Amino acid sequence: MKTAELRQAFLDYFKQQGHTIVPSSSLVPADDPTLLFTNAGMNQFKDVFLGREERDYTRATTTQKCVRAGGKHNDLENVGYTARHHTFFEMLGNFSFGDYFKREAINFAWTFLTGDDWLKLPKEKLWITIYASDDEAFDIWNQEIGVPADHIVRIGDNKGAPYASDNFWQMGDTGPCGPCTEIFYDHGPEVAGGPPGSPEEDGDRYIEIWNVVFMQYNRQADGEMLPLPKPSVDTGMGLERITAVLQ
Repeated sequence: MKTAELRQAFLDYFKQQGHTIVPSSSLVPADDPTLLFTNAGMNQFKDVFLGREERDYTRATTTQKCVRAGGKHNDLENVGYTARHHTFFEMLGNFSFGDYFKREAINFAWTFLTGDDWLKLPKEKLWITIYASDDEAFDIWNQEIGVPADHIVRIGDNKGAPYASDNFWQMGDTGPCGPCTEIFYDHGPEVAGGPPGSPEEDGDRYIEIWNVVFMQYNRQADGEMLPLPKPSVDTGMGLERITAVLQ
């Protein structure tokens, strides 16, 4: 499947699920002094998540152009050293503004990746990570989706501070944030690297392809986590990564 076909398939899928297709925003954020470049699909919806702005839809989908060459999400140091990092890339995303939450978001992602009408990825090749204390996400993946427990990894605060985790996503040092669940693809034993959470996780065998963030908090400058007006969903899947998997 070519990149253009995959991009369109993603938008078509989420349009069928009641999402409004929203154009990619500028690489330079319009009214956000906390960011130098747009680094995620949710940037243009920041004020919607915070309850400062209302739109005429509660579900959205985008293919957002992003740059990660500085700031909190800086991939520049990794380019050329791994098989998965870029500075400029496109992020496929679906968003809920107080509409659906964990169960629907997980099911949407799994159906698109593994469904016979969509990407048809082999289920046994997919691994899942969750925030360590997120039992609800674990139960959805394990009991409802059917992912084996040994393919679901709990990731705690592994970066030296509360909420500093690979599975607690933050747009920047302040702003909307929350626990997340990530979907990884196993490229097979011929590629070096171990599963997420293992000492060998930085190899390229297991590649994160989709991050589903459960937006629940607004992080303040002093670190305080204030609840968002409505629990929401923000997801991102690298177009280049999933295209590489399919090809």
